[in-house]
Amino acid sequence: MLNKYLLKTMKQEWRGFTGNKWQDEVNMREFIQNNYTAYDGDDSFLAAPTAATDKLWGMLQALQKEERAKGGVLDMETEVVSGMTAYDAGYIGEGTKDLEKVVGLQTDKPLKRAFMPYGGIHMAEQACTTYGYQPSEKLHEIFTKYCKTHNDGVFDAYTDEMKLVRHNHILTGLPDTYGRGRIVGDYRRVALYGIDFLIDEKEKDKRNCGCGVMTEEIIRLREEISMQIKALKEMKAMAEIYGYDISKPANNAREAVQCSTLVTLPLSKRRTELPCQWVVSRHSLTFIYSATSMREPLPKPKHKN
Repeated sequence: MLNKYLLKTMKQEWRGFTGNKWQDEVNMREFIQNNYTAYDGDDSFLAAPTAATDKLWGMLQALQKEERAKGGVLDMETEVVSGMTAYDAGYIGEGTKDLEKVVGLQTDKPLKRAFMPYGGIHMAEQACTTYGYQPSEKLHEIFTKYCKTHNDGVFDAYTDEMKLVRHNHILTGLPDTYGRGRIVGDYRRVALYGIDFLIDEKEKDKRNCGCGVMTEEIIRLREEISMQIKALKEMKAMAEIYGYDISKPANNAREAVQCSTLVTLPLSKRRTELPCQWVVSRHSLTFIYSATSMREPLPKPKHKN
């Protein structure tokens, strides 16, 4: 039986696409194999930048020049902990919202560095003070007294020998200061299926996880699935801040690009390293949508007051 969300949307958002298996389960591989069209031509189909693009790019270049003049950091957050819904919608400049066809910033301003203490409060504070910014004393208290960071957890696991080797700089790149991993995310799924369908699938995973058996491994896995569901819901809320509904599949190429951009934003809001397959995972679906479903123009989003 098809997922209940697919029954409502497949005739509209998926019109023009072929294949069956991907409609019954999350299966990007089967969708791409059934719907891609090889292109062996040149770049003559590309259009020149629009006036809006030239204006926005000029504004961004001016900001980058100012950033370099200030020593590499234009602005830095010191009071707000970075998160998916930590900021209101941000744009490249005042009055540029209508010029920006695809939106989404890490913070509330372009080139503003976020404050990310979950990897380690002292590293986050050092990043601020290095460039002349004073981090919040309240956040220091929270992340030293009440919230355990990645850095704290790693040091709890170190043996005395490991600490000695680290202190004497015999080994570098240890996980206490390299609090990141190689993240490979398939962000195309949200554009193709919509967040609600993915949440529904994750909830089914959780219901079937363990089948009543509660071992240490099952408990950990159920907690991780719960965190995944929470993150998907936060993505949906973050998109709503920008006036977009990503609960359903994208209707066309522009919606697919916008959706993929929004769902990669959490990486810059909560991450320490970009995923190694960000470009590949994002654009293959876009090209398929461009070739298959360029129909009516995308309606303007309804922004909150």
